[in-house]
Amino acid sequence: MKKRAICVLLTLCILLSGCSSMLNREYASVTPHSATPAADGDPSVLRVERYQELVNALVYLISLGRESGSVRLYMESDAVEQSLEDACLEVVQKDPLGAYAVDFITYSLSPSVSCYQADLQIAYRRTVDQIASIISATGATAIRGALKTALAQFSPEAVLRISYFVEDEDYIRELVEEAFYSAPLTAIDLPDAAISIYPDSGRQRIVEVLLSYHSPHSVLEERSAALKAKAEQLTALLGTRLGDQKILSAAAQVLAQGGYQPENGYTAYQALLGGGADSSGLALALALLCQELEVPCQVARGSLGGEAHYWNVVQTETGYQHLDLTAGVVGAESFFSDQELEAMGYDWDINSTPPCALREGRTPRIQTGTD
Repeated sequence: MKKRAICVLLTLCILLSGCSSMLNREYASVTPHSATPAADGDPSVLRVERYQELVNALVYLISLGRESGSVRLYMESDAVEQSLEDACLEVVQKDPLGAYAVDFITYSLSPSVSCYQADLQIAYRRTVDQIASIISATGATAIRGALKTALAQFSPEAVLRISYFVEDEDYIRELVEEAFYSAPLTAIDLPDAAISIYPDSGRQRIVEVLLSYHSPHSVLEERSAALKAKAEQLTALLGTRLGDQKILSAAAQVLAQGGYQPENGYTAYQALLGGGADSSGLALALALLCQELEVPCQVARGSLGGEAHYWNVVQTETGYQHLDLTAGVVGAESFFSDQELEAMGYDWDINSTPPCALREGRTPRIQTGTD
């Protein structure tokens, strides 16, 4: 018993000693734009002791949209003014938020008993609302999702703070198009996208996407509402269909509204309410009806005969298959595998669509048709 008691006491001592060392261990917590400590309890004046704290203080004021602020610098006197000048320049030119939102920073510097006080004036080229609406996103999926939300609301801009961003404007423009074709109900007007990236380089950057639509916001909302009503009307007729027959019936409904009209427009609205559409409009229309019917379906983007072309990849009873409505008729033989589509001259990023296998017992077929 005595030996056991001694062991318990030793174990407790070790645990208590370990806890103490754990409590004293240093750790790092990365929090962007965290508040800099106030000087002497004054929330309007920030206190800094090192150069990086000074940079953080400036970024903090900008994140709040402050046009003025004061910072007390507890630094070596011979380094204060140069540090302040360098920090202002770094924030405006190299920090993502500063490069995006700030035109310039001016300051006046005055000595105090134990420090220097810098009174700052910040001139902005973005509004407080624009700064507050910046969305953090990392990776293509998150970026595409933020752009999809902006397009669904017909927003004039989307501003993203992206970590580890090494891409360019063309990459963002491609994601804008991907987001457009992933939401057929609101794919009413593919806007022109003007893209700016702040700063020119760095681990973290802000991407500004300005979206210019070709119709007024009210018109886009009206067309989206009318398109939804039309899709609901058409799919209500297909409630009793099952499996592939449901898909083919939806495709037939799309063609019955006007069919393939290469010069008539590129949206589901034109396909279902405007007397027909090109390959893009037909593909978006079928994707919309499939969405209403809860059938997995996406728009495939590629080329045929050297020209831009669009079609669908839809989940059938035997797996995913390609379906192109520009042929004008649909039936059991309208589904195609990757192998068949490539043989027919279609070209697309095969990684952008689910694999479409050749159906069992079927000889590869070739269909002709161009956009």
